Amino acid sequence: MKIVVTGTRGIPNIMGGVETHCEELFPRMASMGFDVTVIRRKSYVHDSLKEYKGVKLVDIATPKRKSFEAIIHTFRAILKAKSLRADIVHIHAIGPALLVPLARLLGMKVVFTHHGPDYDRDKWGAAAKAILKLGERMGTKYANEVIVISEVINDILVRKYNRRDCHLIYNGVPEPDLCDYLEYFEELGIEKGKYILGMCRFVPEKNLHHLIEAFVKMKDFHSDVKLVLAGDTDFEDEYSRHLKQMAKENGVVLTGFIKGKKLHSLLTHTRCFVLPSSHEGLPIALLEAMSYGCPVIVSNIPANLEVGLDYESYFPVGDIDVLAQKLQENIEKPYRKVRYDMAEYDWGHIAEQVAEVYRQC
Repeated sequence: MKIVVTGTRGIPNIMGGVETHCEELFPRMASMGFDVTVIRRKSYVHDSLKEYKGVKLVDIATPKRKSFEAIIHTFRAILKAKSLRADIVHIHAIGPALLVPLARLLGMKVVFTHHGPDYDRDKWGAAAKAILKLGERMGTKYANEVIVISEVINDILVRKYNRRDCHLIYNGVPEPDLCDYLEYFEELGIEKGKYILGMCRFVPEKNLHHLIEAFVKMKDFHSDVKLVLAGDTDFEDEYSRHLKQMAKENGVVLTGFIKGKKLHSLLTHTRCFVLPSSHEGLPIALLEAMSYGCPVIVSNIPANLEVGLDYESYFPVGDIDVLAQKLQENIEKPYRKVRYDMAEYDWGHIAEQVAEVYRQC
């Protein structure tokens, strides 16, 4: 069975939740015998790979413009899928899903994965939000099979479109790679167990500015504890520039986009992981932090609540004073690890579920 994947910037080592999802999932699908091709956006690719862990890679030039790069890339990717004689086009995210009807008209089956209502993100204007809502409608109504990554998203599609046959398949997380990277810690100027970690893209809905403000409120009492922000932005804008300046002025450590040993070492030794966002699908960064046994402090939005953490792990979204109090409580407690049940987020099990969706399709 030939599967062509679009809706992602690409794999491997490209920043983003959908990108991490695809990097974990599709090599597993290839190992199960599926013929998988991922169509990448050439402007994000920094390698010359034609294959990655059994997944074929095809690069298509796309203008790197926030407002329309996804739709242009998806259009070209669907035409490429037709030329490759794809049995199934697997489209990720609601923006690219706008072109689900085109893939159907060209005679291909379509699986659509809904990663979250992106029209709720603060970075989009009214026109973009309207297009994203239309993409959600087109994907939900016309895809042969729909995958949702959380019960929250499933409820949205039932309520808005009366689609009741969606497949609930969670995001996953790989086995943790517990490790030390002392040279990197020296480079950053941090110590084991003496830093708080935030890890995500620098976009408004992640509310990293709230984390910095909360950190500033409590750092006078704990001057030996640092705040580390791992991530960056796809498109440098007013928000990301302001966030970086705010971080610099308050002694926050910025790592840029990192993966591999550097990131694993930060997750291994952090006091706690914080995700103060106002919008998520099912955050892979949170699941990854949990897999490392990190204490976590997260906003009480529906996607985070669905993970089912202890009550004390949540704070009201946007409440900087409560977040600062939670940070202080964590710092004052002995450094510890937490044991979470991660069985639902096993990538091997998730690959089996997606394989069954393909067979139904």
